[in-house]
Amino acid sequence: MKSYTKELWMNVPTRMDFVNITPKVAEVILESGIKEGLCLVNAMHITASVFINDDEPGLHRDYKRWLEELAPHAPINRYDHNRTGEDNGDAHHKRQIMGREVMVAITDGRLHFGPWEQIFYGEFDGRRRKRVLVKVIGE
Repeated sequence: MKSYTKELWMNVPTRMDFVNITPKVAEVILESGIKEGLCLVNAMHITASVFINDDEPGLHRDYKRWLEELAPHAPINRYDHNRTGEDNGDAHHKRQIMGREVMVAITDGRLHFGPWEQIFYGEFDGRRRKRVLVKVIGE
């Protein structure tokens, strides 16, 4: 069994946004040379997420609105975490809801998706560099 690891770096200019990283993950799989196996993709920061869903702008707007209703950024004094000097208590909650990582099968050297599935990086405390780990395991 072989493994291949690469980090993708993100710098989302807004506090919250979603970035389709499917093409970058597909490139990593190609680089790995692995034809059959699994691909793990996970956010390496506790205020970011990786998830799979449809690349549809209305859905993304709905997610942003829903997440902000569940865990609003302001007022920042609503979160005990922010008493440490941070202002990102909401981002930790949003990440918990959207998830840390995804695992996708690799078949014939490609991501083996269902209809409309894409991999997204979810940013909830942006405006600084963060990374995503891509680990490919297989033959």
